[in-house]
Amino acid sequence: MKLPGALGHLTYCLNTHPAEDWAACRDALTGPVAAVKQAVCPDLTFDVGLRFSAVALEALEDPAAREALKSILDAQDYRALTVNGFPYGPFHGTRVKEDVYQPDWRTEERLAYTTGLIALMAEIGPERQPISLSTVPGTFKPLGAGAEAEMADRMLRAVAFAVETREDTGRTVALAIEPEPYCFLETIAESVAFFDKHLFVEEAVAKIARWTGLTTGEAAAALPRHLGLCYDVCHAAVEFEDAAGSITALRRAEIPVHKLQLSAALRVPSVNAAARDALAAFDEPTYLHQVVSRRGETLAYTSDLPEALASADSDGEEWRIHFHVPIFVDEIPPFSSTQGFLREILALHRADPISPHLEVETYTWGVLPDTLRGNTIEEDIARELRWVQDQLV
Repeated sequence: MKLPGALGHLTYCLNTHPAEDWAACRDALTGPVAAVKQAVCPDLTFDVGLRFSAVALEALEDPAAREALKSILDAQDYRALTVNGFPYGPFHGTRVKEDVYQPDWRTEERLAYTTGLIALMAEIGPERQPISLSTVPGTFKPLGAGAEAEMADRMLRAVAFAVETREDTGRTVALAIEPEPYCFLETIAESVAFFDKHLFVEEAVAKIARWTGLTTGEAAAALPRHLGLCYDVCHAAVEFEDAAGSITALRRAEIPVHKLQLSAALRVPSVNAAARDALAAFDEPTYLHQVVSRRGETLAYTSDLPEALASADSDGEEWRIHFHVPIFVDEIPPFSSTQGFLREILALHRADPISPHLEVETYTWGVLPDTLRGNTIEEDIARELRWVQDQLV
């Protein structure tokens, strides 16, 4: 939905729903998404944060399926402003873990999937408004060393495709790289360094100009228009980022935030035996739950919650766990959440907008403990969207 003034558009991500093929996506758009719209803005256009797996995207190559999607968007009064191009394969009901990054930006499959999404969004998205596409931060942390130039080259090829698509359709699709704990790009500092060395450099400008036929000046202008970050607030909080400092760093580096994902992580203020026992309820087998621990000023990183729980020397540490929890929850006894960090980011956005697209992304309803869930997912999502609106008043 359109927020007041220059605050942008607010939506939520359809990766919340177990929709792995086109038929399930269609059912989600006409079922739970429609119920959320009815709850939060029944008489206004509702911005949708789409998500199509590679299987769903392949099905949408059929012109009849594409027309059916357009008909649903029109009939339901939806606006397709953003798409989550991060998870390529299944995302619910099976082991996802580190496989969520595959195929990654070291592969042609990731490039083909991304350009397919760019083409689709340019066909179904609105005119005269930016469209964002969030994507994997390169690859999983242990796999990135030595592949930096290769990954950057494929990202730039996706940008070139987006530039040509804009020339053909008039629609601007921006690739938004999403830093995540224990990934090749996990911190804002790492992201800025990668852009400074590989993406926003003269060599990249020359490639875009050569591949698209733009002048050097036009290519330099096209790069930030079609490439930037997806700032996931949960991920940044887990990394112990400084809210204001991280946004300032991106602005100084002139890296746009094409999408701001609104999410909160699980926080353990001080680990002890009771906390470790209580965390068993969050040790589930579907998603990767990276842990960043802090003792004094020292940070330590583990790739998943079971590994952190096995640590024999963690008493007194603060843990932040990549487990998305409802953003309207601050206390989760005996734990808490990183909602305070999210409130800081939203206050910064209210004062000086960070991104045109705000997307709530709590995809974990199916694996959350019962005490954190309401009667229906639709009611919970509507409550999250209203909470965001209240923060921006």
